[in-house]
Amino acid sequence: MLEFRYDTQMLIERRDRDLDEDEINDYITEHFEGDSLLAVGDEDLIKIHFHTNEPWKILEYGASVGEIYDIVVEDMERQANGLQG
Repeated sequence: MLEFRYDTQMLIERRDRDLDEDEINDYITEHFEGDSLLAVGDEDLIKIHFHTNEPWKILEYGASVGEIYDIVVEDMERQANGLQG
């Protein structure tokens, strides 16, 4: 069984202030349980990739700092089980 089940990905687009990938990376690391975090981009657009058991919290956070889109939440446990079957 996987420690963190959901592969959560999204793009965060700048809304009213510049985005800071280091600030976003640090916030996610400090406030959410998970692993394999990638937060890359520039002041206008950040791509997030994160493995967690609570993807809705990451989406909610993303929506609080900018406009979110291209949202993907994949159940890695189902994928792994499907490949074995």
